[in-house]
Amino acid sequence: MLTTQRKQLLLTRLQQDGQIVAKAFSEELGLSEDTVRRDLRELAAEGRLQRVHGGALPASAAVGNLQAREQLAPEDKRALGRAGAALVLPGQVVILDGGTTSLQVVQHLPLDLRATVVTHSPTVAVALAGHAQVEVLVLGGRLFRHSMVNVGASVVEAAAQLRADLYLMGVTGVHAEAGLTTGDFEEAAVKRALHQRAAETVVLASIDKLGTASPFSVAPLRELAALVVPAATPQALRKKLQAGGAKVEIAAGNQAIRR
Repeated sequence: MLTTQRKQLLLTRLQQDGQIVAKAFSEELGLSEDTVRRDLRELAAEGRLQRVHGGALPASAAVGNLQAREQLAPEDKRALGRAGAALVLPGQVVILDGGTTSLQVVQHLPLDLRATVVTHSPTVAVALAGHAQVEVLVLGGRLFRHSMVNVGASVVEAAAQLRADLYLMGVTGVHAEAGLTTGDFEEAAVKRALHQRAAETVVLASIDKLGTASPFSVAPLRELAALVVPAATPQALRKKLQAGGAKVEIAAGNQAIRR
Protein backbone atom coordinates (compact mmCIF):
# COMPACT_ATOMS: atom_id res chain seq x y z
CA MET A 1 0.00 0.00 0.00
CA LEU A 2 1.36 3.41 -1.01
CA THR A 3 1.91 6.09 1.63
CA THR A 4 -0.87 8.26 0.22
CA GLN A 5 -3.25 5.30 0.30
CA ARG A 6 -2.35 4.51 3.91
CA LYS A 7 -2.88 8.11 4.96
CA GLN A 8 -6.23 8.33 3.21
CA LEU A 9 -7.31 5.10 4.88
CA LEU A 10 -6.23 6.49 8.25
CA LEU A 11 -8.31 9.63 7.71
CA THR A 12 -11.32 7.62 6.51
CA ARG A 13 -11.14 5.32 9.53
CA LEU A 14 -10.74 8.31 11.81
CA GLN A 15 -13.91 9.86 10.38
CA GLN A 16 -15.83 6.60 10.76
CA ASP A 17 -14.65 5.53 14.23
CA GLY A 18 -13.70 8.83 15.85
CA GLN A 19 -10.24 7.54 16.78
CA ILE A 20 -7.24 5.55 15.57
CA VAL A 21 -5.40 3.02 17.75
CA ALA A 22 -1.99 2.65 16.13
CA LYS A 23 -1.31 -0.90 17.31
CA ALA A 24 -4.68 -2.25 16.19
CA PHE A 25 -4.46 -0.48 12.83
CA SER A 26 -0.95 -1.79 12.17
CA GLU A 27 -1.98 -5.37 13.02
CA GLU A 28 -5.07 -5.14 10.83
CA LEU A 29 -3.05 -4.07 7.76
CA GLY A 30 0.08 -6.11 8.51
CA LEU A 31 2.20 -2.97 8.88
CA SER A 32 4.82 -2.08 11.44
CA GLU A 33 3.56 0.17 14.24
CA ASP A 34 6.44 2.55 13.46
CA THR A 35 5.07 3.03 9.93
CA VAL A 36 1.61 3.91 11.23
CA ARG A 37 3.04 6.27 13.85
CA ARG A 38 5.12 8.03 11.15
CA ASP A 39 2.00 8.50 9.03
CA LEU A 40 0.15 9.88 12.05
CA ARG A 41 3.01 12.32 12.79
CA GLU A 42 2.97 13.61 9.23
CA LEU A 43 -0.83 13.98 9.17
CA ALA A 44 -0.70 15.79 12.51
CA ALA A 45 1.91 18.19 11.11
CA GLU A 46 -0.54 18.96 8.29
CA GLY A 47 -3.29 19.67 10.83
CA ARG A 48 -5.36 16.68 9.67
CA LEU A 49 -5.58 14.96 13.07
CA GLN A 50 -4.60 15.30 16.73
CA ARG A 51 -2.09 12.75 18.00
CA VAL A 52 -2.69 11.20 21.43
CA HIS A 53 -1.00 8.41 23.37
CA GLY A 54 -1.35 5.24 21.32
CA GLY A 55 -3.00 6.80 18.28
CA ALA A 56 -4.98 9.82 17.09
CA LEU A 57 -8.25 11.73 17.35
CA PRO A 58 -9.93 14.03 14.80
CA ALA A 59 -8.44 17.52 14.80
CA SER A 60 -10.71 20.49 15.40
CA ALA A 61 -11.47 22.80 12.49
CA ALA A 62 -12.11 25.60 15.00
CA VAL A 63 -8.46 26.54 15.48
CA GLY A 64 -8.25 29.45 13.05
CA ASN A 65 -8.10 33.05 14.23
CA LEU A 66 -11.20 34.97 15.26
CA GLN A 67 -11.82 36.35 11.78
CA ALA A 68 -11.59 32.89 10.19
CA ARG A 69 -13.88 31.34 12.80
CA GLU A 70 -16.55 33.94 12.18
CA GLN A 71 -17.15 32.23 8.82
CA LEU A 72 -17.71 28.77 10.34
CA ALA A 73 -21.34 27.64 10.83
CA PRO A 74 -22.83 31.14 11.30
CA GLU A 75 -26.45 29.89 11.52
CA ASP A 76 -25.54 27.31 14.17
CA LYS A 77 -23.73 29.97 16.17
CA ARG A 78 -26.74 32.25 16.08
CA ALA A 79 -28.89 29.43 17.47
CA LEU A 80 -26.27 28.68 20.12
CA GLY A 81 -26.11 32.39 20.96
CA ARG A 82 -29.87 32.49 21.54
CA ALA A 83 -29.66 29.36 23.69
CA GLY A 84 -26.79 30.77 25.75
CA ALA A 85 -28.51 34.11 26.26
CA ALA A 86 -31.63 32.30 27.49
CA LEU A 87 -29.56 30.75 30.29
CA VAL A 88 -28.55 34.16 31.71
CA LEU A 89 -30.95 35.24 34.45
CA PRO A 90 -31.40 38.73 35.92
CA GLY A 91 -29.15 39.41 38.89
CA GLN A 92 -26.66 36.68 38.07
CA VAL A 93 -22.88 36.90 37.89
CA VAL A 94 -21.98 35.29 34.56
CA ILE A 95 -18.54 34.53 33.12
CA LEU A 96 -18.53 34.88 29.36
CA ASP A 97 -15.64 33.45 27.39
CA GLY A 98 -14.13 34.92 24.24
CA GLY A 99 -14.95 33.76 20.71
CA THR A 100 -17.55 34.11 18.00
CA THR A 101 -20.29 32.16 19.81
CA SER A 102 -19.90 34.38 22.89
CA LEU A 103 -20.40 37.42 20.67
CA GLN A 104 -23.65 35.84 19.50
CA VAL A 105 -24.69 35.38 23.14
CA VAL A 106 -24.16 39.12 23.71
CA GLN A 107 -26.25 39.99 20.65
CA HIS A 108 -29.17 37.98 22.03
CA LEU A 109 -29.11 39.29 25.61
CA PRO A 110 -32.07 41.58 26.43
CA LEU A 111 -31.04 45.23 26.38
CA ASP A 112 -32.73 45.77 29.74
CA LEU A 113 -30.93 42.85 31.43
CA ARG A 114 -29.57 43.59 34.90
CA ALA A 115 -26.61 41.30 35.55
CA THR A 116 -22.85 41.23 36.01
CA VAL A 117 -20.74 39.80 33.20
CA VAL A 118 -17.10 38.87 33.80
CA THR A 119 -14.97 38.32 30.72
CA HIS A 120 -11.31 38.09 29.71
CA SER A 121 -12.22 39.09 26.16
CA PRO A 122 -11.87 42.79 25.24
CA THR A 123 -14.02 42.10 22.17
CA VAL A 124 -16.87 40.73 24.27
CA ALA A 125 -16.54 43.62 26.73
CA VAL A 126 -16.91 46.18 23.94
CA ALA A 127 -19.90 44.28 22.51
CA LEU A 128 -21.62 44.64 25.90
CA ALA A 129 -21.35 48.44 25.83
CA GLY A 130 -24.95 48.82 24.65
CA HIS A 131 -26.31 46.89 27.63
CA ALA A 132 -26.44 49.83 30.01
CA GLN A 133 -27.60 47.82 33.03
CA VAL A 134 -25.00 45.08 32.70
CA GLU A 135 -21.97 45.58 34.94
CA VAL A 136 -18.93 44.48 32.91
CA LEU A 137 -15.76 43.29 34.65
CA VAL A 138 -12.76 42.68 32.40
CA LEU A 139 -9.95 40.41 33.58
CA GLY A 140 -6.68 41.88 32.34
CA GLY A 141 -3.54 40.09 31.21
CA ARG A 142 -1.48 39.48 28.09
CA LEU A 143 -3.59 39.76 24.96
CA PHE A 144 -3.62 36.49 23.04
CA ARG A 145 -4.37 37.92 19.61
CA HIS A 146 -5.30 34.61 18.00
CA SER A 147 -8.51 34.44 20.08
CA MET A 148 -8.56 38.07 21.25
CA VAL A 149 -8.63 37.10 24.93
CA ASN A 150 -6.43 38.01 27.88
CA VAL A 151 -4.32 35.17 29.30
CA GLY A 152 -1.59 34.67 31.87
CA ALA A 153 -1.05 34.50 35.62
CA SER A 154 -2.87 37.77 36.31
CA VAL A 155 -6.08 36.41 34.75
CA VAL A 156 -5.82 33.16 36.71
CA GLU A 157 -5.20 35.07 39.95
CA ALA A 158 -8.17 37.37 39.33
CA ALA A 159 -10.37 34.37 38.57
CA ALA A 160 -9.61 32.99 42.05
CA GLN A 161 -11.51 35.96 43.55
CA LEU A 162 -14.71 35.21 41.62
CA ARG A 163 -17.84 33.38 42.66
CA ALA A 164 -20.05 33.16 39.58
CA ASP A 165 -23.44 31.59 38.92
CA LEU A 166 -22.69 30.53 35.36
CA TYR A 167 -19.72 30.18 33.02
CA LEU A 168 -20.40 30.01 29.29
CA MET A 169 -17.18 28.37 28.18
CA GLY A 170 -15.77 28.27 24.67
CA VAL A 171 -13.53 25.42 23.50
CA THR A 172 -12.21 24.17 20.17
CA GLY A 173 -12.61 20.44 20.83
CA VAL A 174 -15.36 18.34 22.43
CA HIS A 175 -14.65 14.61 22.48
CA ALA A 176 -16.19 11.73 24.45
CA GLU A 177 -12.78 10.52 25.66
CA ALA A 178 -10.52 13.59 25.43
CA GLY A 179 -13.17 15.85 26.96
CA LEU A 180 -12.99 19.62 26.50
CA THR A 181 -9.83 20.89 24.83
CA THR A 182 -8.38 24.03 23.30
CA GLY A 183 -5.39 24.96 21.18
CA ASP A 184 -3.29 27.12 23.54
CA PHE A 185 -1.65 26.18 26.86
CA GLU A 186 -2.26 29.50 28.64
CA GLU A 187 -5.80 29.81 27.33
CA ALA A 188 -6.55 26.33 28.68
CA ALA A 189 -5.22 27.37 32.11
CA VAL A 190 -7.53 30.40 32.15
CA LYS A 191 -10.53 28.28 31.17
CA ARG A 192 -9.79 25.79 33.96
CA ALA A 193 -9.51 28.61 36.49
CA LEU A 194 -12.82 30.17 35.41
CA HIS A 195 -14.55 26.79 35.39
CA GLN A 196 -13.51 26.20 39.00
CA ARG A 197 -15.12 29.49 40.10
CA ALA A 198 -18.57 28.94 38.58
CA ALA A 199 -21.50 27.09 40.12
CA GLU A 200 -22.35 25.77 36.64
CA THR A 201 -20.38 25.59 33.41
CA VAL A 202 -22.11 25.29 30.03
CA VAL A 203 -20.38 24.80 26.68
CA LEU A 204 -22.04 26.05 23.48
CA ALA A 205 -20.44 24.00 20.70
CA SER A 206 -20.92 24.16 16.94
CA ILE A 207 -20.75 20.89 14.98
CA ASP A 208 -17.20 21.51 13.73
CA LYS A 209 -15.97 21.15 17.34
CA LEU A 210 -17.86 17.97 18.21
CA GLY A 211 -15.98 14.68 18.16
CA THR A 212 -12.65 16.49 17.78
CA ALA A 213 -9.68 17.25 20.02
CA SER A 214 -7.11 20.01 20.43
CA PRO A 215 -3.73 19.75 22.23
CA PHE A 216 -4.57 21.16 25.68
CA SER A 217 -7.08 19.72 28.14
CA VAL A 218 -9.60 21.88 30.00
CA ALA A 219 -12.06 19.53 31.73
CA PRO A 220 -13.92 16.22 31.29
CA LEU A 221 -17.42 16.29 29.84
CA ARG A 222 -19.00 15.03 33.06
CA GLU A 223 -18.15 18.32 34.83
CA LEU A 224 -20.47 20.34 32.59
CA ALA A 225 -23.95 21.35 33.64
CA ALA A 226 -24.85 21.10 29.94
CA LEU A 227 -23.32 20.76 26.49
CA VAL A 228 -25.51 22.72 24.06
CA VAL A 229 -25.23 21.63 20.42
CA PRO A 230 -26.99 22.59 17.16
CA ALA A 231 -30.20 20.85 16.14
CA ALA A 232 -28.43 19.35 13.10
CA THR A 233 -25.98 17.37 15.27
CA PRO A 234 -26.21 13.68 14.22
CA GLN A 235 -27.91 11.49 16.81
CA ALA A 236 -25.01 9.00 16.79
CA LEU A 237 -22.59 11.79 17.71
CA ARG A 238 -24.89 13.03 20.47
CA LYS A 239 -25.04 9.50 21.91
CA LYS A 240 -21.24 9.22 21.89
CA LEU A 241 -20.93 12.49 23.80
CA GLN A 242 -23.60 11.39 26.26
CA ALA A 243 -21.73 8.12 26.79
CA GLY A 244 -18.67 10.24 27.59
CA GLY A 245 -20.57 11.96 30.39
CA ALA A 246 -22.06 15.00 28.66
CA LYS A 247 -25.56 16.26 29.41
CA VAL A 248 -26.44 17.15 25.82
CA GLU A 249 -29.05 19.80 25.04
CA ILE A 250 -30.22 20.99 21.64
CA ALA A 251 -30.20 24.66 20.62
CA ALA A 252 -33.60 25.17 19.05
CA GLY A 253 -35.85 28.23 18.87
CA ASN A 254 -35.08 30.68 21.65
CA GLN A 255 -33.77 28.22 24.20
CA ALA A 256 -31.81 25.02 24.77
CA ILE A 257 -34.10 21.99 24.89
CA ARG A 258 -32.83 18.90 26.70
CA ARG A 259 -32.82 15.68 24.64
